[in-house]
Amino acid sequence: MENIKVTRKTTESEINVTLDFSPLKKDYRAYIKTPIAFLNHMIEHIAWRGEVNIDIDIKLDEFMLTHVICEDLGIALGKATKEYIDRTDGAAGFGDAIGIIDEAKAQSCISFESRAYCDINYNDIELGERVEGIDTEDLETFLEGFAQGAMCTLHVDLLKGHNGHHIWEAVFRSMGTALNRAFAVSEGRKGKTSGVAGKIEWRIE
Repeated sequence: MENIKVTRKTTESEINVTLDFSPLKKDYRAYIKTPIAFLNHMIEHIAWRGEVNIDIDIKLDEFMLTHVICEDLGIALGKATKEYIDRTDGAAGFGDAIGIIDEAKAQSCISFESRAYCDINYNDIELGERVEGIDTEDLETFLEGFAQGAMCTLHVDLLKGHNGHHIWEAVFRSMGTALNRAFAVSEGRKGKTSGVAGKIEWRIE
């Protein structure tokens, strides 16, 4: 499969994302370059569990705004992922998984059917406003941006946990594994779409 490269440029940022589905590189983490260490760590989980090399390059205007980075990167990574699903005959386009680490447990379910929707259910688990120097709402914004860019339905359920770092690791591990299942190609799905509605056609007059 050819690499997928997406560039999203606004007056605030230029985000370049490349997905490389060749075997995971030994130094795959070195290609995940955002100004936010914990965000890099989260995307590392997507790459590792999703079995995809993710190359990220970000250029910002004079303001280094965490919200803009998370939202714009989420949209660009989502768009790149959708391109892979759309171009790959036989890709499932849907998947679900549970991610765990120590006391934390989370579930992600994803479906690429041109329906942008993100739901994060905390199940009475209390998260602090910040973890590892990043606002919780900005991590939420990344997930919401991903769903927008990918035009996918993404449900995230926090199931257990009390350590903020671990909870988010469980979330992104589950998301990476769900994507791994969505990326999977089978002969039986050749010529088919991920949803029963088939390919959407528009007529605008």
